[in-house]
Amino acid sequence: MAHKFSASNRSLNVLYDQNGSDSGIAVVSQNFESSFDAYDSQSADDFVIEGSAIWRVRELDITGQYFNGSGPMRSATVLFYQDDKMTHLPGALVREYDNLTPSSDNFGSLVINLPHAIGLHHGRHWVSVIANMDFAAGGEWGWENQLDVVGYPAAWRNPGGGFGCPSWDSEQNCLGIGVGDKMFTLKGTSRTRT
Repeated sequence: MAHKFSASNRSLNVLYDQNGSDSGIAVVSQNFESSFDAYDSQSADDFVIEGSAIWRVRELDITGQYFNGSGPMRSATVLFYQDDKMTHLPGALVREYDNLTPSSDNFGSLVINLPHAIGLHHGRHWVSVIANMDFAAGGEWGWENQLDVVGYPAAWRNPGGGFGCPSWDSEQNCLGIGVGDKMFTLKGTSRTRT
């Protein structure tokens, strides 16, 4: 079940909204304590900026949930990637924001404000959110899926191989999940390149 967001910066515009019909499925995207490093995993999803627009992303609203515990996460890591045009999976890392404290955490649905805006322009990009949380302290955090696929299906990887799928692939190929994309909204400002 998706949760409402609060503590959002109202002066920002919605640049991209993919918080559609909730499938009720959440996929773990988490940096665990060192004894569970083999299970550290990462979800990502794509979005497209059309035409000559330049976005300055300042906030992410993420639909997620806690399971096998009630959280809360101590912080989150947010990463932006270029699209790998050969595989249509996350490619080169563009920007990483570490140890961000969500301004709102409503049972795992998050409002995350970026300390510095990221400027992005025309083309396909990927965003990833990882919870920094010990399993022993809070359980697991999962990023929820919507029913529809927009662009390419959500991607996932588990570099340590504890769950399998050490390299980027679709969630469906990695985990056998047949449902859609991640649920998120990007907020910020937009201008047209001259």
